[in-house]
Amino acid sequence: MRAYQQKISRPLSRSLASVQSSPRARQRRLPTLAQFLLRNRVIALYRSIIRATNQIPHSSAIRAEMKKFARDEFERQRGITDETKIRYLLSSGKTEFEKMERYVLEQAARKG
Repeated sequence: MRAYQQKISRPLSRSLASVQSSPRARQRRLPTLAQFLLRNRVIALYRSIIRATNQIPHSSAIRAEMKKFARDEFERQRGITDETKIRYLLSSGKTEFEKMERYVLEQAARKG
């Protein structure tokens, strides 16, 4: 029975050891608290923009265009890691979103 248990536990222990020491696990660094919070703020802004564009009627070509523009802008800035630059982009993005939101609400009121 003991030999049977050793046969079972060996492959498991080997697989755990290989997962823990894999090159990917060692290379991945956890974000700092500031980076984590900034990331969440960026995602929240993106979601707000998408929700606002969903208020535009489906028949409007503006809806698809605004969604595409927002996605392209976020994708274009994706690789930025400087926290100061990210804060600046968030601030300017919120300002642009507020302008866009007023326009979206006007469009929804006209159609509604």
